Amino acid sequence: MKTLKNFNFKNKKVLVRCDFNVPLSEKGNVLDDFRIKSTLPTIEYLIKEEAKIILMSHLGRPEGKAVVGLKLTPIQKLLEKYLNLPVKKSEDCIGKETEELINKMKAKEVLLLENLRFHKEEEENDDSFARELAKLGDIYINDAFGASHRSHASIVGIPKYLPSAAGLLLEKEIRVLTDLMKNSKKPLLAIIGGAKVETKAELINKISESADFVLIGGLIKKEIEEKKISLNYPQKIVVPFDEVDERDIGEKTIKLFKEKILSAKTIFFNGVLGQIEKEEFTKGTEEILRAIIQSGAFSVVGGGEMVEFVNKLGLIEKFNHVSTGGGAMIAFLSGEKLPGIEALK
Repeated sequence: MKTLKNFNFKNKKVLVRCDFNVPLSEKGNVLDDFRIKSTLPTIEYLIKEEAKIILMSHLGRPEGKAVVGLKLTPIQKLLEKYLNLPVKKSEDCIGKETEELINKMKAKEVLLLENLRFHKEEEENDDSFARELAKLGDIYINDAFGASHRSHASIVGIPKYLPSAAGLLLEKEIRVLTDLMKNSKKPLLAIIGGAKVETKAELINKISESADFVLIGGLIKKEIEEKKISLNYPQKIVVPFDEVDERDIGEKTIKLFKEKILSAKTIFFNGVLGQIEKEEFTKGTEEILRAIIQSGAFSVVGGGEMVEFVNKLGLIEKFNHVSTGGGAMIAFLSGEKLPGIEALK
């Protein structure tokens, strides 16, 4: 797989698939900018290399229609602020007007294309739509780890038609998550919260192969029992024993989990341990996050809800790696091949 180092970008039109799928308030303000900030190193690298930078992303689920509330304008404003540069935005992601805007671009300029999912062909992985996008650039860069488990046109279609590479964020995600599974310092401790036990069971089984212990949240425990799911390494599983009716973990469980955390050299934490949308059920997740930081272990956290929570607490910088992937991270760590990564090979 090629990376940015393999190309000369000077005066080249570079199509960058980003993951700007961020939560918005009712007024259309970005509630969590972590994914936007995570792609800045790639954009800044391309500016330095004097490329013409064309950014594209999806946002939300407009189902193939142009939805005013899902335009990328709030993203454009934040990019201008963080890059300290003007960022133009096209009214669409393909078509004559978009092409004209791109043809007028000079080196080091940045253009943001409108929401890819305003076209149903994006999620359908339509080949002619992928070709339309590909003809806008000379080189394609995938920096959207969080969307790389999707076989969508902008993820797997474009690389068929353009020289392609991984951006700095995608490259980092692959490196850190591969090391976590294969080269981590032992003892390795995994903490798996959230729900959706069907997807989490695969992750628990896979990570149990190399982890010394896997701590699971109350909701996962409940679902495993109700659905009679058998795990491959039950002796490694540590469950809550005083959860507050699955909405949080209780004091005794927090104490037990903290003891395990203190013995670990590497810690992976995915999925929150309570209904954190309600203030009264945030205690367990917050205490465990702070215990991980205090432990000094190499720490990796991820999952959409988790990242928002960590960002809200102002703790992003305290972890060694915060993954931008939710489903993509779970799929990668479960041993699945991600279509977006395979397409670059």
